[in-house]
Amino acid sequence: MINKGLWHLLLLVSVFFAHDIEAKDNAVILLYHHVSEQTPAVTSVSPKVFRQHLEYLSAHHQVLPLETVIKAITQGKSLPDKSVVITFDDGYDNIFEQAHPLLKEFGFPYTVFINPPLIGKANYQLSWAQIKKMAQEGATFANHGNTHEHMLGRLPGESDEAWLSRVMDNINQAEQTLAQQLGYSLKYFAYPYGEFNVPLKQALRQQGYVAFAQISGAVASYSDFGALPRYPAAGIYSNINSLKTKLDSLAMPVNNITPDEPLITLPIPDIDLIFDVSTEDLRLSQLSCFVADKTVKLSFTKNTVTVPFKAQQKAGRQRVNCTAPSIKESGRYYWFSQPWFVPTADGQWLD
Repeated sequence: MINKGLWHLLLLVSVFFAHDIEAKDNAVILLYHHVSEQTPAVTSVSPKVFRQHLEYLSAHHQVLPLETVIKAITQGKSLPDKSVVITFDDGYDNIFEQAHPLLKEFGFPYTVFINPPLIGKANYQLSWAQIKKMAQEGATFANHGNTHEHMLGRLPGESDEAWLSRVMDNINQAEQTLAQQLGYSLKYFAYPYGEFNVPLKQALRQQGYVAFAQISGAVASYSDFGALPRYPAAGIYSNINSLKTKLDSLAMPVNNITPDEPLITLPIPDIDLIFDVSTEDLRLSQLSCFVADKTVKLSFTKNTVTVPFKAQQKAGRQRVNCTAPSIKESGRYYWFSQPWFVPTADGQWLD
């Protein structure tokens, strides 16, 4: 039997030779939840629209396993240009019923982030039997925590140290169950609701995890492996015409991000988001940043960008999205997103 590492290498080689395509330090990860017409519209895509996505991917992109992409970008190896990964969060049963047959038809690998204690227990979740069948037919499974909760939530009187220990125990217990049930441990973790802070991100990296957020952008070797971006592809983001631009996007090389802590509390002060852009393939004068879909006036000092952020004074999730066209590759855009997570005044978190 061919081992997993060799299989990933052979897959990459076959893709390059079959399509004669350029190598890139870049990939796009898509995020889905439901493939159904009976589930909440905000996190759902219909089977008809999902097929449309897969048809477009088949014609214009290289769909690769998540593990192949992560190994390549962490080891400094190139990927086929326009590589894409398909992921799902939450382990809903409609993934098996509606999404899996289509993905199998197209021969596309994909990854589902699950909460192991819910599997086979909640009537809307996958069963272990379904998971093992899917695993035999192109799917891999990864960690979404033992419980689908707001990881930044605190128990009454809980210290920072006790909170972090509790949350990491939650994640590690889920990883142990996955290894027991499936025979492998990827140590990939997707934040429920996409919420994280710097201490949690650092703890995950220290324990060998790669973590995935719900912010916009492509991934590359210089990305933050404690919060890799994934593009939502359901609900209002499922339109194939707008999705095409994201599928072609490039990871914007940014560093020295200030402030880098995404957890903030009410009342929210005005924030200057500052970061450096380290590529000559974009003109800073063409960089645009958006808050709540409105363009923000930027200022520049050499390669440093300052984005004034006037937050909405309410709990929830807010972000700045920045894009800039590539000079060398017409029609492709660099993309960077910085989130902020805000609890209610009494410390509660909104779904």
